[in-house]
Amino acid sequence: MKTLKDVCVISVQTSQGKIKSLGSKFKVQSHNYKQMIRDDEVYKIGVIGKTHGVKGELNFTFTDDVFDRVDADYLILRIDGILVPFFIDEYRFRSDDRALIIFNDIDSTEKAQSLVGIEVFFPYALSDKAKDDTISFNDLIGFTIEGIGTITGIDDYTDNILFEVKTDNEKQILIPAVDEFVEYVDYDKRIIKVNLPEGLLDLN
Repeated sequence: MKTLKDVCVISVQTSQGKIKSLGSKFKVQSHNYKQMIRDDEVYKIGVIGKTHGVKGELNFTFTDDVFDRVDADYLILRIDGILVPFFIDEYRFRSDDRALIIFNDIDSTEKAQSLVGIEVFFPYALSDKAKDDTISFNDLIGFTIEGIGTITGIDDYTDNILFEVKTDNEKQILIPAVDEFVEYVDYDKRIIKVNLPEGLLDLN
């Protein structure tokens, strides 16, 4: 798997300007999906932006174009705290980190507007991550930081990348994702042991 730095190159070389259409063969509607998807089965790849046009098209900003690399049928959105699959009708790339996307059954501006600002996830089981030893920050979502809590997301909006962590007492905190704080990572058990500076957690 390519690192986040390589995503821009991948999109420009293989995907920019491409229109991907899955047509109407997917009849299963996302709101009829009954199987529960767990946080540790997916990782965050982006967020839904504003609507585009009047036919349900949405801007989609992403950090990983895995959905294109593996020819995915659906993406997973967090709706009211529940991870729900939305099947893709069509998408087209607008830049190296943004696409316009239409989901099955989202066929109007009103329906599309309800998804604006929603986080987008992708299942580990369908990704190409297992084929490469490279680990990105998004791969660590779902890991437990020993004695603190579970990584629920990555805040990479600035140069100082942060782990978004839900503590054992249900509090949301931020922890800097820097090598010097990490003692070891157990990828099999999905556990990270950290040694944080005194008082760092009190800043949250």
